[in-house]
Amino acid sequence: MLYIVATPIGNLADITLRALEVLKSCDLIACEDTRQTQKLLNHYEIAKPLTSYYEHNKLSKGEYLIKLLKEGKNIALVSDSGTPAISDPGFHIVKLALENDIAVSPIPGPSAMAAALSVCGIPANRFIFEGFLPIKPGPRKKILSQLLSQEKTIILYESPYRFLRLLDEIREVSPDAEITVCREITKKFEEIKKGAVDSIITYYKANKIQATKGEFVVVLNHK
Repeated sequence: MLYIVATPIGNLADITLRALEVLKSCDLIACEDTRQTQKLLNHYEIAKPLTSYYEHNKLSKGEYLIKLLKEGKNIALVSDSGTPAISDPGFHIVKLALENDIAVSPIPGPSAMAAALSVCGIPANRFIFEGFLPIKPGPRKKILSQLLSQEKTIILYESPYRFLRLLDEIREVSPDAEITVCREITKKFEEIKKGAVDSIITYYKANKIQATKGEFVVVLNHK
């Protein structure tokens, strides 16, 4: 069995009881960064073997994991935080497992996307989750323009290094956009800022953001 296990996006207390049970009982845990996952396991006194599974080894490691699954091993797939297969290579191993008639079971839990959307106070019955935009300016602006042409709430992820650039691009495409920015969600210095794109830009240009280790979640509701 391949278990897709959601893990905390910040606060370690957010893990579910079922997720802990699966992590304790599985034969192997596949994770993006073994060091990051080890912190979680140490916190809950779980001793299990770990193997790395990330973007650059997903093909070779995917075949290895499928071999173990065919042998009857139970494997838990986790990301550094949140729900695997959302903006990470987890879908690849899920696809391989399904193609090989291996059972896949979701262990639901934290998701930065859902957490941010829940505190915005804007319609969430129709939304688009785009994740990370392309890095190159041309494709990036094109996709952003396409997204903002639709009457739906839009959810984006962005790194601290391109965050201010993203805000400027949003203002250029949609000057009247209303934005909610979430960072450090569930952590000690959690911050949620909501307002017109101009006011959000003014705030973040006056406050240092480079020290932020995690990504920003940006929710747009253009007028």
